Amino acid sequence: MKVVTTAVEARKCINALPSDCTIGFVPTMGYLHQGHLSLVKRAKEECDYVVLSIFVNPIQFGENEDFDRYPRDFKRDVQLAEDAGVDLLFHPSVEEMYPSPLLTTVQVKKVTEKLCGAYRPGHFEGVATVVSKLFHIVTPHRAYFGLKDAQQVAVIEQMVRDLHFPVTIVPCEIVREEDGLAMSSRNVYLNPEERKQATILYRALQEVKTKNFATAQEINQFVREKISTQPLAQIEYVETLAYPSLESIDQIKGERIIVAVAVRFGKTRLIDNILLRNGEVFDA
Repeated sequence: MKVVTTAVEARKCINALPSDCTIGFVPTMGYLHQGHLSLVKRAKEECDYVVLSIFVNPIQFGENEDFDRYPRDFKRDVQLAEDAGVDLLFHPSVEEMYPSPLLTTVQVKKVTEKLCGAYRPGHFEGVATVVSKLFHIVTPHRAYFGLKDAQQVAVIEQMVRDLHFPVTIVPCEIVREEDGLAMSSRNVYLNPEERKQATILYRALQEVKTKNFATAQEINQFVREKISTQPLAQIEYVETLAYPSLESIDQIKGERIIVAVAVRFGKTRLIDNILLRNGEVFDA
């Protein structure tokens, strides 16, 4: 595995590949876990050459968010990436990605206005901008994103369609701990009691599959009541929307829907979701 820190070095490695080489790309913010490594595994199965980026992107963090304390362990990440079979690890600095004041950004409308976008102003503009920059540097054929942040997947898919990026977005299923908690770099922030109570997110979402709900409001109320049984849970949102458009719905009539939650346990904000059609999980 080769490790590079500049766009010039990354492009040099990629330009040296045979013309028929298929490039798979896994963008991350580091502090790798099995969720990230599952994306690498999928990329290796489908592509000839796998690039993984590690960049904690400052412009997707708002004021009073956790940019400065976001977990980082680059030495560990390098070993995990190498063991997983990554071919090229791109680890740019903030100065490399943003060498001058940023005057051009990428803004995706509508799909960014619900869920996390409503509570984190500018977040998805930061995500779309950095992913656009990374796509230009890496020029992948396929890019792999986890569905734990299904809204992010929908935003990136919309950007790719609208701007004609020559890349296929590959959504990958959520990887979970044995007790159901979605894997996340932020899970390390949870103390033991918060960690125990946080499993309610998975349990509440899974129970939605066992019920016959007629309306989105019924689903939202059910999930809220379930999560609220845990005293440390501070609900930010529970929403049921059409997917991937993220448009509001009333009646549940067999369309693809997302039931998404954001909940704080102490200072840690966790997100989770389930994608359903007619009560069954569907492949995004």
